[in-house]
Amino acid sequence: MRLKVLFVFGTRPEAIKLAPVISAMRERNEFDVRICVTSQHRVMLDQVLATFGIEPDFDLDLMRPDQGLGELTARILEALSGVLTKVQPHWVVVQGDTTTTLAAGISAFYQSIPVAHVEAGLRTGDLEAPFPEELNRRAVDLLARLCFAPTELAAERLRSEDVPESRIRVTGNTGIDAMLRALELPCDLGALTSADDARRMILVTTHRRESFGAPMQRICDGIREVAVRYPEHVQVVLPVHPNPNVEGPVRAALESVPNVLLVPPMDYVAFAHLLARAHLVLTDSGGIQEEAASLGKPVLVMRETTERREGIDAGCAVLVGTDPARIAAQVDRLLSDPALYQKMASPTAVYGDGHASDRICDALAATEEPSG
Repeated sequence: MRLKVLFVFGTRPEAIKLAPVISAMRERNEFDVRICVTSQHRVMLDQVLATFGIEPDFDLDLMRPDQGLGELTARILEALSGVLTKVQPHWVVVQGDTTTTLAAGISAFYQSIPVAHVEAGLRTGDLEAPFPEELNRRAVDLLARLCFAPTELAAERLRSEDVPESRIRVTGNTGIDAMLRALELPCDLGALTSADDARRMILVTTHRRESFGAPMQRICDGIREVAVRYPEHVQVVLPVHPNPNVEGPVRAALESVPNVLLVPPMDYVAFAHLLARAHLVLTDSGGIQEEAASLGKPVLVMRETTERREGIDAGCAVLVGTDPARIAAQVDRLLSDPALYQKMASPTAVYGDGHASDRICDALAATEEPSG
């Protein structure tokens, strides 16, 4: 009997990291794949679905302006209950640490449906950072029947929390699978890159909830300081997240700076190609820390802590926080010290080798048909 697998996701990062798993699973006869999206991110989610040719079987369309976490969680739980009852999957697959991930895991648990958690075991050790993601991923790992840890360090964290070894599989990160596929697709970046090849392009992304308010303003101040110091030698490119808590301060601080290019959210293929062209990366994103390391792009992490210590331990990333002076000083070092830059710019497979999706399919195919 084929295993009926229901993927539930709602944001752009989840869709990116699950797309190669869905593709790999659909190529195998062991699986009957169904897809449910909550549309926690509407426009950015739709971009990824179109890029990878994914058509949801269920689109809950739950996005509402300025909705709170409690409201969103309640609405996902209520809507998913009916989907699970209708589909009756053997497995529910979730990814990462979003509100959709948490609510889908709980909803499946309430109906005694086994949960497989892709990208399990990431931890900062601080429930407030990132908020609410640290709580979400801990809770889902607690109830998951299978925890797909991207690295051995993530697996060790699960073991330290008494997750049974029988539930842990080290697979690599599916985000690397997705990025490598995206880079194989044609893309014309056009005006998104500077016509002056002498300028070194700094790619910046920022969007995390814990950065809203004063931290976001400090991040903007740091980026502005970098751009002003190097008006002839640096081109900053910043895809602007549509959340008003991001877009407002970013545009207010940076729109008038000549060598800062603010662009709308990019489709994933274009972003992957832009990342491959970047000289260095400033980000508060988790996934970009992984992708940049695989491409040999030095990363300055604009957060106070990170659940992805592997890149820092490997020497390809530095945790700089949100202090403007520290951000600017670390960029100075990378721009002025070729030896340091080359040391950080060595590609590493610390986050994965591009075959995580196959390992996940193999692990699920090897399971007996779950019961209760």
